[in-house]
Amino acid sequence: MRITRLEVTPVRPRGLLLRVHTDEGLVGYGSPMNYEHGRTVERALMDMADYLVGRDPRRIEDHWQALFRSSYSRQMPILLAALSGLDMACLDILGKSLDAPVWRLLGGPVRDRIRVYSSVGGPSPGEYAANARSVVAKGFTAVKMTPFPEPVRYIDTPAVVDDVVARVAAVREAVGAGVDVAIDFHRAVSPAMARILVKELEPLRPMFVEEPTHPENVDALLEITRSTSIPIATGERNTTRWGFREICEKKAAAVLQPDIRHCGGILEMRRIAAYAEVHYLAVAPHSAADAVGVAASLQAMAATPNFLIQEFGGGTGEGLFTAPLRFEDGFVPLPEGPGLGIEIDPAGLEAHRLTDWPLRAMRRSAEDGSVSDT
Repeated sequence: MRITRLEVTPVRPRGLLLRVHTDEGLVGYGSPMNYEHGRTVERALMDMADYLVGRDPRRIEDHWQALFRSSYSRQMPILLAALSGLDMACLDILGKSLDAPVWRLLGGPVRDRIRVYSSVGGPSPGEYAANARSVVAKGFTAVKMTPFPEPVRYIDTPAVVDDVVARVAAVREAVGAGVDVAIDFHRAVSPAMARILVKELEPLRPMFVEEPTHPENVDALLEITRSTSIPIATGERNTTRWGFREICEKKAAAVLQPDIRHCGGILEMRRIAAYAEVHYLAVAPHSAADAVGVAASLQAMAATPNFLIQEFGGGTGEGLFTAPLRFEDGFVPLPEGPGLGIEIDPAGLEAHRLTDWPLRAMRRSAEDGSVSDT
C-alpha cells in the first residue's frame, strides 16, 4: 500500500479535514489544528506530502519520527498540527486495512464508553444557569464555563471577583451537586488574580480550574496549584511528551489537557497520558473545534487508564459523518467501526466547507483600549 496524495479541506467552524489517499482505495481522515492559521498548516502538510507520497501509510512511527526530527525546532505548533493530522489519518488507514477500530490496535479498551462535557455561557449569571440546565437536560453530567465576559486587569476590583463567583455560583445552584462544573480561566488573568479567584471559588467545589495562567511559565502555574484545593488543569497549548515533561515532574497541575489535533496525534497523546499516569495525573483531552478531533480522542482515551473526561466541543458530527457518533446519558459509546470509526459524507463535507479564513480579533479593554488575552 502506498500514499498517493494528501487532500486538505477547511471545515466550519474552525477545523481542517485531512484526507490521506492510497493506491488501494483506502482513505484516512485526520484533523490537524486550524483555528486562525489553517492556511499555514495546510502548506506544512503539502510540504510533508513531498516526503510521504509513494510511502506505506502504515509505517506511522517511522514517518512521524522522520518528519518531527527534520525540523530545526521540534516544538513548532504548525509542524505538530500537521503531524497530528497525519498520525490520525494513517492510523485510520491501518485500522481500516485490518478491519479494527484504532482503540483495539492500542491494546484494547479499558472502558466501554467515554464521559464527555459541554460548555455553557451567557451574558449574565441567569443566562449561564439557564444554559447549564439546558445542557444537563440533554444528558450531560458535566459542564464547563468561562466566567469572564470582559478583560480582567492584572489586579482587579472586588466587584470583578464577585461577578465571577456569582456566575459560577449560579451554575452550581442550577445543576446541583450531582453534576460536575469545570471553570475555564482561559489564560485571561494574571497568576496573582488567579490565586485570589480560586480561593473564592473553592466553596463551589469545581471539578477543575483550567488554564489559570499561560503555559510558558510552569513555576507560575505551580504556585497557583499549591495555593488551592481545586484541581488545576492545563495543556491544550502544549505539544508532545517533552512539552508536558516539566508539568508532570513538578506536579504543577492535577489534570493534563492535550489536544489531539496539535499535541502530536493519537500515539503521542497515549505517551503523554502514560507519562502523566506515572505522576498520578489525570487526562481530560481538549477538543473545542471539530468532530473528527473528538472521534480521534475517543480512540485514544478508550485505552487510557487515567482518563477523566473528554471535551465534546466538536459534537457528534451530525451532518458531516455518514453515521454520527452516539451520545447517551453523558457518555459516547466506543465507536465499533474500523479505524477512527467514522466516514465523511461528501454532501455534508460540502455543506461544512469553510470558504474564508477569518483572523479572530483579540479582545481589548473598554477601559484603556489595551489588548487582552482571549
